[in-house]
Amino acid sequence: MKIVITGASGFIGKALVNELTSKEHSIIKINRNDYFFSNEEFALKIENSDAIINLAGASIGKRWTRKYKREIYTSRILTTRKIIDAISICKTKPKILINASAIGIYDDIHFHDEHSKYLSYNYLAKVIRDWEHAANSAFEYGTQVYVFRLGIVISKDGGMLKKVMPIFKLGLGGKIGNGKQYFSFIHITDLLKIIEQTLNNSFPIGVYNLVAPEVLTNSEFTKQLAQSLHKSAFLKIPKFILKILYGEGARILIGGQAAIPAKLIENGYKFEYEKLEEALKYELK
Repeated sequence: MKIVITGASGFIGKALVNELTSKEHSIIKINRNDYFFSNEEFALKIENSDAIINLAGASIGKRWTRKYKREIYTSRILTTRKIIDAISICKTKPKILINASAIGIYDDIHFHDEHSKYLSYNYLAKVIRDWEHAANSAFEYGTQVYVFRLGIVISKDGGMLKKVMPIFKLGLGGKIGNGKQYFSFIHITDLLKIIEQTLNNSFPIGVYNLVAPEVLTNSEFTKQLAQSLHKSAFLKIPKFILKILYGEGARILIGGQAAIPAKLIENGYKFEYEKLEEALKYELK
C-alpha cells in the first residue's frame, strides 16, 4: 500500500514507519515545510495514496503559554484542514484517513465508551473537538474516516513513560496530587496493530477509544511502575508545582479519563497487553 504519514518524526510516527516499512508498504512522510505548499502542490504528495495517517501535532507536555496554546491548536486543526483541502482536489483520492485524537475530550468523572455524552469543555477538549470535526470533513469526498482517541501510549521510546522513568529509577517517583485521577493507557504494540488492521479494513468507520480494557488510577500506575523498577515511590507531587511548571497544561496531569475500548472489543480485537503490568514488564525487560 501507498501510505502517507504526518507526524512521522514523533515516537509513535517513528514506530509506525518502521512497522509498515517492514511489511513492505510504501511510506510518504509529510514534514512541516510541506504545509507551506499550495493546495495543488500538497495534493500531488497524497495523490493515488491508499491511506493517510495523521499524527501531526505539537506536544502537549510543555508549559502552556498563550503562544504555545495557539501552536497546540494550529498544529492540529490547520494541518488537518490542509490535508482535507488537498483531498478535495485529488483526482484519485485516498481511500482511508486515520486521524489521531485523544480521550481528553471526555470529562474526568464518568467511564466513557465511544458513545459517551459526558464531555469536557476545557481548552484541550475544544482542540480535540475541532480536530475531529476537521478530519470528518473527508467523508464529503468519499474517504473513509477513522478517529482514534488515544489514551497514554506506553513505550520506553517516548511519551510519558520515557519522561518519568529516570525519576523513578532514582527512587524519586510519586503520585500526582491525591493520585485518584484515572489512568487509561494503550501499549505501542496494540496501537500499531490496530492501525494495521484498520488499513486492512478490519473495522467499521468511526470513532474508537484506543485504550486497553484495564482502567487504573495514577496511584496504581505509580505503584506498578515503582515495583517494576524495584524502587520505592513514596513522594507526592503537589498540584501547585505542576501548575507552576506547565500552566494550564497541568490539567492533563492533575486530571485523567476513564475510557473503555468498547468498539474494538465489539469488533473482535484481541489485545496483546490488556494490563499495565504486562505492558511494563515488556518495556522494562
